[in-house]
Amino acid sequence: MGAPSLDSEFMQYWLRLTSVEKESLLSVAKHYVALKDEVGRISIKQYNQEIEAAMERIDAGEFYTHEQVVEMSKNWLSGR
Repeated sequence: MGAPSLDSEFMQYWLRLTSVEKESLLSVAKHYVALKDEVGRISIKQYNQEIEAAMERIDAGEFYTHEQVVEMSKNWLSGR
């Protein structure tokens, strides 16, 4: 789906929203764009440094297994 048809589809939904719903959605869009602008791209050097640091943490045993994450997420869902 190209940009013009995506914009058109968005407008079809936008027109069906109340003013309060539009304000809420606009707030989310503004927040998303601000966050995206804030984060920006990182350099290859920084990227490689972050990968190296992550690999060092893994080598030191600082990681969660898939099974541990599954158990953790069950606790999140149950409110523990």
